[in-house]
Amino acid sequence: MSTRFISLALFAATLAAQPLETVRVTTGAAARASRLPGELRPFLAVDLRARVAGFIESVEVDRGSAVRKGQVLVKLTAPELAAQIAEAESKVRAVEAQKAEAQAKLLAAQSTYDHLKAASATPGVIAGNELVLAEKAVDAARAALSALDSAAAAAASAILPLKEMQRYLNVEAPFDGTITERLVHPGALAGPTTGPLLHLEQNSKLRLVVSVPEAETGATSRGAALKFRVPAFPGQSFSAIVSRIPRSLDPQTRTMPVEADVNNSSGALAPGMYADVDWSSRRAKASLLVPPTAIATTTERSFVIRVTNGKAEWVNVSKGAASGDLLEVFGPLNDGDVIVKRASDEIRNGSAITTK
Repeated sequence: MSTRFISLALFAATLAAQPLETVRVTTGAAARASRLPGELRPFLAVDLRARVAGFIESVEVDRGSAVRKGQVLVKLTAPELAAQIAEAESKVRAVEAQKAEAQAKLLAAQSTYDHLKAASATPGVIAGNELVLAEKAVDAARAALSALDSAAAAAASAILPLKEMQRYLNVEAPFDGTITERLVHPGALAGPTTGPLLHLEQNSKLRLVVSVPEAETGATSRGAALKFRVPAFPGQSFSAIVSRIPRSLDPQTRTMPVEADVNNSSGALAPGMYADVDWSSRRAKASLLVPPTAIATTTERSFVIRVTNGKAEWVNVSKGAASGDLLEVFGPLNDGDVIVKRASDEIRNGSAITTK
């Protein structure tokens, strides 16, 4: 028998003879704290384009300009559109003139018919077919006036889309924000296919996009408060509220882009800034918690020593997140199990032990 084996046997016997301190397995909500990368993005962002073709007459704003919703940012001019509107309005006036003439003819025909009808009350004054011809003349004049009414309505309707297009010559801000790019100058040709004129962002409120690893997504909840820092303000922290959870992972990075809202009314933060986010997640299900010293680790396993009927029982476990002074473990343990507080592989599996 080797000297080392005898020494181990004597040490194990000594441990068995000495009372060992024990603790009970507890359950609780294990919180996991980590730092995750994030990026600040504008809450709203849009490229502003011309909706009709025309030449830039003036640009009322520049890079960095704060604008309000409905404010005119760019004015365009379109001579062809002005000519089309003038032509349409001329057609309306021409039809209105024809209507006035038709109304006069109708009145004359109606007057002639009324006189002939009154004269026909005396036998032999007028021929019978004259009254019929006068009546038909009234019907024809009334039909001509009705046709011109329809033509006038159609001519007026043709102006409406042209007027609407003319309104598009003023490019307006769709929301409050800041101009971050100016891409045109007066005299340039602009249109729906010529590219953007300006880039507008709403920065009084920002989106903090956090790349949450797959393992952390199960405990992600809407309304959770976050703290984050940016390199531009060392030592200062900012707050955000989790608002949008896509419930879909990026297949390449295996992360979920969770969005949190950031109040940036002071204007200190800017889109594009990198953020270092304090991410805290809590498991929905209670976890088993033990002191870190109760876990023995060898090259083959990690285990706790459960005391069962006065004997040591090795129970394989895997480590989870720290929760205060305790450590989350996963394995075939139960709440209330008695385990050795300071575990060691010197306490052999199945050996008799005494406890304090």
